[in-house]
Amino acid sequence: MGFSCGIVGLPNVGKSTIFSAITSAKAAAENFPFCTIEPNTGAVPVPDDRLAKLANMAQSQKVIPAQITLVDIAGLIRGASQGEGLGNQFLGHIRAVDAIVQVVRAFNDENVIHVDGAPDPLRDIETIETELLLADLESVQKQIEKVRKLAKSNNKEAKSLLDLFQSLEEHLNNGLPSRSFIPSEENEEFQAATTLLLTSKPTLYVANIDESQLETLNEGGTPESIKLIQEYAERQGSSVVPICGKLEAEIAELPKEERAEYLQSVGLERSGFDGLLQSGYRLLGLLTYFTVGPKEARAWTISEGTAAPQAAGKIHSDFERGFIRAEVISYDDYVICNGESGAREKGKLRTEGKEYIMKDGDVVHFRFNV
Repeated sequence: MGFSCGIVGLPNVGKSTIFSAITSAKAAAENFPFCTIEPNTGAVPVPDDRLAKLANMAQSQKVIPAQITLVDIAGLIRGASQGEGLGNQFLGHIRAVDAIVQVVRAFNDENVIHVDGAPDPLRDIETIETELLLADLESVQKQIEKVRKLAKSNNKEAKSLLDLFQSLEEHLNNGLPSRSFIPSEENEEFQAATTLLLTSKPTLYVANIDESQLETLNEGGTPESIKLIQEYAERQGSSVVPICGKLEAEIAELPKEERAEYLQSVGLERSGFDGLLQSGYRLLGLLTYFTVGPKEARAWTISEGTAAPQAAGKIHSDFERGFIRAEVISYDDYVICNGESGAREKGKLRTEGKEYIMKDGDVVHFRFNV
């Protein structure tokens, strides 16, 4: 089971170009709105130098990196929450992913049309996020009507749930995403309902820039359009990854052995997409744990705060159902002790139970009953 990110944005901001370059797939990237209708999907490995080191120490026959599934979702326009354009399909596809990567057009090009006439990064971001808020507000209001009927019968649990939904409704009406809402009490039913909200999903912003803007960044400057996106993202507790989609698409067409030299020639130390995957991985609240042995060394993606049984379930549902314990070695201890045997001898292998919260870099062996 992988972690999925939906690539969203207005039409013609470079979503499909960026998706194609990251996945080396060939998503349609024509110069007209709604070119992408059905979402394109591709799995990409997450760069992690630790995995190769663990595999080398364990002499693993196979090395399998963690993967993130990227979904290129149809462009959204104003009114999508009311079904305009491909709004209903767009919103449905977003509900199916775990996180959002919002691509924002930061470049000007008269040859690439813009659905609202001309690029305006803040207006474009707010168009997307307003539609998501409106869709969530409608969902919450439906929940309120449903719960209100139960609350009228003096059902205490229903009254408590109604208070939570009404507080969330006010929060959304103030233009704030549901992910920033702090409920006054814990309620499993409320939590289950709100995890499906569009604005509950962590969001990372990608500024799609041109070659001149990339050159400015390489020289230590920051173009004004990127500053505006950065300031907005900071207010949302997020960040921005600038990417020159056109350049990265060219790099993706090159043989792998020629890419490093080409990157150096344009003043880049690494692909913008490597930076996107690495910084986005952390920002979106993800971490990696490893399973290591002679047959394979493998990295697994989980969310921060995941308990050991649920982490085991990423491997197979039987592991979660029959979970007994987890034998855990931190990455640093594994390396310092030269592998599992050395870690065991030096007392660095820990036995953890069902309440254990996984940490980034844990090297784990799960014990379970079938």
